[in-house]
Amino acid sequence: MTGLPPFSDRLLGWYDRHARSLPWRVSPGDRAQGVRPDPYRVWLSEVMLQQTTVAAVKSYFAVFTQRWPDVQALANAADEDVMGAWAGLGYYARARNLLACAREVTRHRNGRFPETADALRDLPGIGDYTSAAIASIAFDEPAPVVDGNIERVTTRLYAIETPLPAARKAIRVRVAEMTPKSRAGDFAQAMMDLGATICTPRSPTCILCPVSEGCVARQEGRQEEFPKKLAKKAKPSRRGAAFVARRARDGAILLRRRPASGMLGGMAEPFTTDWSSKTDGATGLDAAPFAADWRRAGEVTHGFTHFDLTLEVWLATIQAEPTDAGWWAPVGDLNAAGLPTLMRKAVEAALAAAPSR
Repeated sequence: MTGLPPFSDRLLGWYDRHARSLPWRVSPGDRAQGVRPDPYRVWLSEVMLQQTTVAAVKSYFAVFTQRWPDVQALANAADEDVMGAWAGLGYYARARNLLACAREVTRHRNGRFPETADALRDLPGIGDYTSAAIASIAFDEPAPVVDGNIERVTTRLYAIETPLPAARKAIRVRVAEMTPKSRAGDFAQAMMDLGATICTPRSPTCILCPVSEGCVARQEGRQEEFPKKLAKKAKPSRRGAAFVARRARDGAILLRRRPASGMLGGMAEPFTTDWSSKTDGATGLDAAPFAADWRRAGEVTHGFTHFDLTLEVWLATIQAEPTDAGWWAPVGDLNAAGLPTLMRKAVEAALAAAPSR
């Protein structure tokens, strides 16, 4: 790299010209004019982006910031409203931690987020990556930010042969060495953008890369070999059942709310059997929540992080109100009911099998 500007200078020069326009981001041009990122928007976007794509997050971010424009508004929101707005985004523990964090910041920190990665880690739901990202992007602390894109860029730059996740310590060390003392937030976002747009998992566009001259993997023609990964273990399969009750007079669907803790905690659902990552749920009519003319309506499947779940779907049209009722949701309002993806699949399967009224 003799005769070339330092790595961070080349990368930041590229970012100044090619930064992605994202609803939670302050552009490098605005940042240079003194516009400061809003820590609330940075935090909210980073929590949403955990294990979720930018494309999927954009619409959710718009809804959240319109309904709850600052951390105080979010802290005062009803749990069920936030969980409903989160429905479909997945990994629902994030939504519960989001509320817990907003309330901690509002009630015990005067509505202000801490400005260092160390202090941010004390907040609910904020780990090493999220704390570094918030501290760097919102407060320009030169904390090493390492997400999936940055892992890929860094393992290629240095041809790190250790497979993930064991390689993460070495990656973090390298990123810390590369992160400049000034414009740390722009540097982190530039690394993310480089991985998302040029240093992609397949067919990276090395000819357009502003830092390709120093990339060991490119020099060796092995870009797509990195990052190294261990073979994935097969996920176990689990089974359960969902019982969708439809009200005879208007077709409304009976829903209830899951317990606050555990899988899909606090989310709306039709009646279901118990199921977890450890034990198979019961299936069949013996598991029905109340007596009715239950008819099998098929199966739905859903992949969780650690297991795949298949639910038998049963449908009954009922006249009388069951004793242990939740609430009736009109079919036209199901999108607003906050059903997680799995439960929406179950209801849709039941409705598809229902006789026309």
